[in-house]
Amino acid sequence: MDCLNIVKMRKVEEKNAKKNEECTLDGSVDRKGQPAVRERTGSWFAAILILVNQGLATLAFFGVGVNLVLFLTRVMGQDNAEAANSVSKWTGTVYIFSLLGAFLSDSYWGRYKTCAIFQAIFVVGLVSLSISSYIFLVKPEGCGNEKTPCGTHSTFATAMFYVSIYLIALGNGGYQPNIASFGADQFDEDHPIEGLGKVSFFSYFYLALNLGSLFSNTIIGYFEDKGMWALGFWASAASALVALILFLVGTPRYRHFVPSGNPLSRFSQVVVASIRKWKVVIPSDGDELYEVDGKENSNNGSRNILHTKGFKFLDRAAVITSKENSTEIVEINNPWRLCTVTQVEEVKCILRLLPIWLCTILYSVVFTQMASLFVEQGAAMKTNISNFHIPPASMSTFDILSVAAFIFIYRRVLDPLVARFKKSNSSRGFTELQRMGVGLVIAILAMVVAGTVEHFRLKYKVTNCTNCEGSSTLSIFWQVPQYVLIGASEVFMYVGQLEFFNGQAPDGLKSFGSALCMTSISLGNYVSSLLVTIVMKISSNERMPGWIPGNLNKGHLDNFYYLLAVLTSADFVVYLLVANWYKYIKFEGRSEKLEGCQHV
Repeated sequence: MDCLNIVKMRKVEEKNAKKNEECTLDGSVDRKGQPAVRERTGSWFAAILILVNQGLATLAFFGVGVNLVLFLTRVMGQDNAEAANSVSKWTGTVYIFSLLGAFLSDSYWGRYKTCAIFQAIFVVGLVSLSISSYIFLVKPEGCGNEKTPCGTHSTFATAMFYVSIYLIALGNGGYQPNIASFGADQFDEDHPIEGLGKVSFFSYFYLALNLGSLFSNTIIGYFEDKGMWALGFWASAASALVALILFLVGTPRYRHFVPSGNPLSRFSQVVVASIRKWKVVIPSDGDELYEVDGKENSNNGSRNILHTKGFKFLDRAAVITSKENSTEIVEINNPWRLCTVTQVEEVKCILRLLPIWLCTILYSVVFTQMASLFVEQGAAMKTNISNFHIPPASMSTFDILSVAAFIFIYRRVLDPLVARFKKSNSSRGFTELQRMGVGLVIAILAMVVAGTVEHFRLKYKVTNCTNCEGSSTLSIFWQVPQYVLIGASEVFMYVGQLEFFNGQAPDGLKSFGSALCMTSISLGNYVSSLLVTIVMKISSNERMPGWIPGNLNKGHLDNFYYLLAVLTSADFVVYLLVANWYKYIKFEGRSEKLEGCQHV
């Protein structure tokens, strides 16, 4: 009897404990679809697993990407301009695929499933590249280093190479925007402590990204520069596999948000409904527009968005006409005739984000030079210290160290200092838009410095050496300032972008918000490729083979850098106007008590 009483008492205690468990306020759920319990899910335990996963996946990606321009010239036989364009197109494709990943995540699969599937594709691509390099591409054995280019390749080997790198592009592209949003999902922004953790997460996320690339840029980059391409690619494949396993290990602890359905249909409904009512008079009071109770959205964590002025023609979609009043049930249930204010504001939000996003593309043009022209510039400089050769791609280590340093400086020094001098009651210093503007200014300085370094590299070019044509006596370490400035600009621009687009995107479009940041980089690569092509055509003549020829000593790469500085300056002026016009999204507060979950 005593044993039975003890068992009953324990069951009662467990039942009471479950009743008193505190659940999240943001509507997130666990893997079984039940309201997420704060102590047993999410927070920094899950976030750290995601940060490590991001670091390892980035190591794998940059193990291929950072030296791809050298692989294309030494192994695949492309010239400098063609290789730079190929890298820009490939990198651009990586981030275009981020839109596909974001769409599937927000609409159907959810962020967890999308991350797992695309990471698996990423691993397959890396294994395929490793096999094709070992068996077909790096032939004859020992080729692919600075002195020994490889021979020609069969159509099958070339096709396998391109299939492999574009599988990598698909896998990494679809995974990237979702892992950032999924990590942010592990923090309840409506909780005072976890809300601060969510703000910090994006800085640590970008830091993990850079620390992952540190290893690939130094250790893996060194072996690849020596011609050990297959070894470097196998190391990348192993890192990606470990990243996937770690991600799956955290499955029981993750918090999730239920997908909100196809956003394209929601946007189309707003446009169609507003066109149908183009003659309808819009009420002056936004409270007269149609909206559902916020509790109806609480099941998937979505919040109602408050009505804003601007794009008034879209408000017609939420006007309840006399016809809809007379046939209330039929018309209100037809979203192609009547949309909610939240649905209309989703469309307005995206329309407001697009000009900001467009202004970030030219920054990405500057950023992409680090993986292409910076490497080619470094290869044409003095790369030896005594008998030790410095791989040009490894100079991006200074970019990574700069990112790590400036994240600390910004979070611990600059942001609190600016907040102290601000007149508002906000505990934060720069807004996200202000940070992005600072990033643009630093990027302009980076291009001016890069152009100045190239000017002096040309001044000290080697002219009397038959075996070192296209080189200079200027040390590669003169590139350090331009890498450091690019790193500092990333902390302001890309971390600010991640926070801005994730915070300003509607609840059902968080992955799309992160994808906007990725596609900015994508279009930056395509614009860079187009710009290089245009510049080469215009600058080529009988006396000079263009600004960016195969032998940089015969060109004027410095003029290209100065051109980017001028274009980015013009972009900064436009950005100031657009940022001043932008209106921040305003959400309605969530219900304090979510159904099926008791809060302490």
